Amino acid sequence: MSTDLHHSSGLSTTRPSGSTELPLDTVLERARAAADAARTVAPADLARWLTAVADALDSASDSLVPVARRESHLPDGRLLGELRRTTFQLRLFAERLTTGALHDIHVDHADPDWPMGPRPDIRRTTVPLGPVLVFAASNFPFAFSVVGGDTASALAAGCSVVVKAHPGHPELSRLTAIAAQAALDRAGAPAHLLQLVEGEQAGVDAVRDHRIKAVGFTGSTAGGRYLFDQAAARPDPIPFYGELGSTNPVVVTPAGWARRAKEIAAGFAESMSLGVGQFCTQPGVVFVPDADSFLAELPPMSAGPMLNERISSGYVRTLADLAARNRVEIALRTPGGEGQPDVVLLRTTADAVRSDPSLITTEVFGPASLIVSYRSPEEIEAALASFEGTLTGTIQAADDQDPVGLRILNLFTRHAGRVIWNQWPTGVTVSDAQQHGGPWPASTAPTTTSVGTAAIRRFRRPVAFQNVPKAALPSELREA
Repeated sequence: MSTDLHHSSGLSTTRPSGSTELPLDTVLERARAAADAARTVAPADLARWLTAVADALDSASDSLVPVARRESHLPDGRLLGELRRTTFQLRLFAERLTTGALHDIHVDHADPDWPMGPRPDIRRTTVPLGPVLVFAASNFPFAFSVVGGDTASALAAGCSVVVKAHPGHPELSRLTAIAAQAALDRAGAPAHLLQLVEGEQAGVDAVRDHRIKAVGFTGSTAGGRYLFDQAAARPDPIPFYGELGSTNPVVVTPAGWARRAKEIAAGFAESMSLGVGQFCTQPGVVFVPDADSFLAELPPMSAGPMLNERISSGYVRTLADLAARNRVEIALRTPGGEGQPDVVLLRTTADAVRSDPSLITTEVFGPASLIVSYRSPEEIEAALASFEGTLTGTIQAADDQDPVGLRILNLFTRHAGRVIWNQWPTGVTVSDAQQHGGPWPASTAPTTTSVGTAAIRRFRRPVAFQNVPKAALPSELREA
């Protein structure tokens, strides 16, 4: 991403709603006004707005999915499932708002005998941060795009949202924004609660603008780090919630391989090639006790077309770079058809990784993985000693008492946001307990999640009310 960028002064233009170009300054001023209007809205109204958007997207499925298919090359089944996920998470936030499950409330009544001295009445709740900028992802044109998880959680938090559309699916982004905006208008939400902008410069300028109060990002480590630095360099630094790169290491224990070889091989093949390997949770590194037998057990693997030419060329380039490293060799290559990538497995050893830790931190975004053979648990631990952060860490063990698996489980909790036992990392369900994030470079904010209802916490901040009259308290802090 270019670094010779200017501070936003209303010069950038964008194309909101797929119609006429507007100055970015106009979009951001509208977002500020919408945030002010939504700031004290009751949770029941927020829930109603979210449900209205979900209903609108479901109703527009027949017109949205064909456009998504044309722009992303993804099959209808995948797209329909992704759209269902999108509307499900909107309704899940709505349901949790209605029941009060998303409140973060603490009340300390006045106590004259408090050991620290007389304690006043203190009541804490959370309030919306303000306008949120969301960068849509390339690989999920519904679930991590215009009305994806970042947008859903920000709207549920009571924030206005400006979405920077991904250039990989521009028409779909405009159509989705139009449907969502119309639904919000019909439901009585503040005008311009959700807006769309396009263009790299508009996105960077918005990050720098004082009216944006937080950023949600899903994308590359390089792009995310650049934008994170822009957010931190502002005169008023703001939170930047970036979900970035991850290699999602898997450890197959010796006992696990001895007992479950066919099951593990089949599960890996399916997970690795799912979505043409274009998932942030794709198992990109697999530690195995016997690389030869692991490779021999694998079923045939194939891949469809990739999302776009930029991602395809990036896959080829990064794969070639990794394959050229010292002590790395191509173990399996299944040629792709016309317009489709090769499926590739590389192999190396735990000792080589210890010498060059970048072997297991280099993300290859596509249908490729690195197979790492090891001779002892100590070799795995040594290989992971300089490993930083990852979205997931997976153990394929023999059973619940597998000592090597339990040892690696403890190790992975230092590095991963989600630790998995005898399942696979692809497939990130939307739920209350979900954690999608991890130490850098998996994310820029390891204490938060970008998936699940806890994602709302990113876009609200705590406020304590001390000795405030009941009538002036937020409704959730009042007691009968």
